[in-house]
Amino acid sequence: MFSGFIFDVEGTLVDCIPQTLKSLQEAIERYGPPVPYNTLQLYSGLDGDQTLQLVVPDAPESVRKDILTMQARIYRETYLNGVQPFEGIRDVFQSLVRQGGRIALATDCKGPELKHYLSLLDVDEFVTAKACGDDVEHGKPDPRLIGLALSKLGLSGPQSVMVGDTPYDAEAALEAGASAAGVLTGGFSSEALLDAGCFAVHEDLRALLPSLVTANSST
Repeated sequence: MFSGFIFDVEGTLVDCIPQTLKSLQEAIERYGPPVPYNTLQLYSGLDGDQTLQLVVPDAPESVRKDILTMQARIYRETYLNGVQPFEGIRDVFQSLVRQGGRIALATDCKGPELKHYLSLLDVDEFVTAKACGDDVEHGKPDPRLIGLALSKLGLSGPQSVMVGDTPYDAEAALEAGASAAGVLTGGFSSEALLDAGCFAVHEDLRALLPSLVTANSST
């Protein structure tokens, strides 16, 4: 069993990917031609500026910053209060901690959103460390967010696993030296997550739990 369990939040613990993508789509439309939802889904979980460089390649940096600012405002004002946590998260966290695991959250989202998500999840007592978008400049697949979570846990990469819903979570985990496991709650296929390096992929976090506790880690 791993000693450290690092969890993405959006799309992994909280059901908010459709709302996040819709708010981004609306923000892009205020500055230029629309981008199809299915196109944005391909980059769900990728660093926001990198996403915009791919989907609106002609937009200068200043416009990309404005789009991301607008997206955050639309999300908070229109969508944030309607999101819900996935079922069973507290039970999974409790099970891991009872078996000696240490839990960290590693998410690109920032203060207001993370605070709201934590109020919904009710897992503070099980979480040892948090690393969020306020702590690092670049989002996943940059590995620094995962590295920060590992540092706060006081564990090495081989002792830990990152659980996320996108290929970018897995890529960041592997680059930081940790293992990666995936859930299908973010809209990506099993193949996409396995190809990105996940050793196990399941429908949701409850279904993934047995794989997490039986996997071997290197110490």
